[in-house]
Amino acid sequence: MIQLRNFLEQKGYYRIILKRITSGHYTFKAKINNVSGVFILDTGASNSCIDFTYDSYFNLKKEDSKIKAAGAGALNMETALAKDNLLLIGKWELKKLDFILMDLSHVNEALKEVDELSVHGIIGADFLKQTRAIIDYGKNCFYII
Repeated sequence: MIQLRNFLEQKGYYRIILKRITSGHYTFKAKINNVSGVFILDTGASNSCIDFTYDSYFNLKKEDSKIKAAGAGALNMETALAKDNLLLIGKWELKKLDFILMDLSHVNEALKEVDELSVHGIIGADFLKQTRAIIDYGKNCFYII
């Protein structure tokens, strides 16, 4: 029987290792506009987002947004939009990824409570759908094309 990894790599998918942290989240390293960061992979997040405090760190060009965000116990959060960013994961790249900028302090506070390091952002369902992602929880990895 062919292994999932071999099958997907033969179809052109790129494998990315995930780290399962004590909170139960899965994280991975990536570069946004050639700057390294740590991100949670979150199938429940409709959009990929980065904490407001990292907009200049990742060289994001933000635009005002009237959209309010909610999630993980926080409601009516102010947002901004950063369009057309370069995402690099290992040797794989996506040239035009949009991010919602928002306050993720509630996420990082929850991580701090379980002695985990903070994250720069969350990669959500928009990215997962665009890249036709397949998550292999048994092997702590995911595949994108």
